[in-house]
Amino acid sequence: MKFSETTLADAWLVDLEPIADNRGFFARSWCQREAAEHGIDVDWVQCNVSFNAQRGTLRGMHWQAPDSEAKLVRVTRGAILDVIVDIRPGSPTFKSHFSAELTDTNRRALFVPEGFAHGFVTLADDTEVFYQMSAYFVPAQARGFRYDDPEIGIHWPDGPRIVSDRDAALPGFAS
Repeated sequence: MKFSETTLADAWLVDLEPIADNRGFFARSWCQREAAEHGIDVDWVQCNVSFNAQRGTLRGMHWQAPDSEAKLVRVTRGAILDVIVDIRPGSPTFKSHFSAELTDTNRRALFVPEGFAHGFVTLADDTEVFYQMSAYFVPAQARGFRYDDPEIGIHWPDGPRIVSDRDAALPGFAS
């Protein structure tokens, strides 16, 4: 596994290091020891799959509180623009965002630390996203802010076309 720093404190891009032969390749998608070498100490307790039928589907910007969760996000089919926002007061990158294209062909993952909001927009039809989570989902702890809040200034390619009623009704970041 290859860990690459992002512009946000404690967030990492994680690339596979495939060992290939005539059958295809083999690669580790997660190694606790290698993660710890980069300051990541996380136990995954839940895995989720998000299927999105149409290009332009937006999910986000979400987090959970007070039981904050780290995530490892990978696309198993299709493509997304994955976006994270540092919402940790006192962090040197507070209110800053980072985005990366995750696809089934680049096989890249994004490590999202605790204290970050997360969202994505699909760049292809029939996109499937796989999440590893460090905390159990608790509906009463679900939080979010509007994906198009000008205070954060995220640029979404082609403008999201499909947004849930819940996400469209989220307040701005300042709330």
